[in-house]
Amino acid sequence: MSTTGLVPAFHPPLIDRLLPVPNAGLRVAIQVALGVTLLALLAQVRVVIGPVPITGQTFGVLLLAAVYGMSLGTLTMVAYLAVGSAGLGVFTGGAGGVAAMTGVTAGYLVGFVLAALVVGALSQRGWDRSFAGMTAAMGVGTVIIYASGVTWLLGFAPDLPTALAWGVWPFVVGDVLKMMLAAALVPVVWRSFER
Repeated sequence: MSTTGLVPAFHPPLIDRLLPVPNAGLRVAIQVALGVTLLALLAQVRVVIGPVPITGQTFGVLLLAAVYGMSLGTLTMVAYLAVGSAGLGVFTGGAGGVAAMTGVTAGYLVGFVLAALVVGALSQRGWDRSFAGMTAAMGVGTVIIYASGVTWLLGFAPDLPTALAWGVWPFVVGDVLKMMLAAALVPVVWRSFER
């Protein structure tokens, strides 16, 4: 990997190795469609525990951001939100439309875009080559998702402790486990291409 000063240069995202389609436009369309589909499926894996359900979305967001990189990961999250906003039931519980984009969990949806941007950028700077780097990048992404979600939840909750009780504390253990799984997968796949 080449470097410019002390900052490593961006390397191509892992998805380019996993799904090598020569035509750039077709490649992006396929990759975005696959990413939106994965997120929609993981959104349906849910356990309702209160205003904010436990879902598989954070796993999908972090994994896609790491594998897709900054630009494609962010584009995929924006496409996911656009498809959901248009009324397709891609959000948890088959929800979609403007109501889902303004409801209790809307802050988390916005956080997905921000997390994809940051985790994707860190991944393309080489953080995706080791478990420690991926764990750190995904930890940052998780904090971004929580911060965005809780900020939005404050419009529904009576105070910050309640917003944290609804939108952070019940999820920490599960999100750490999902993050560790995603962080373990990406470096292993990279190593398989380096042999």
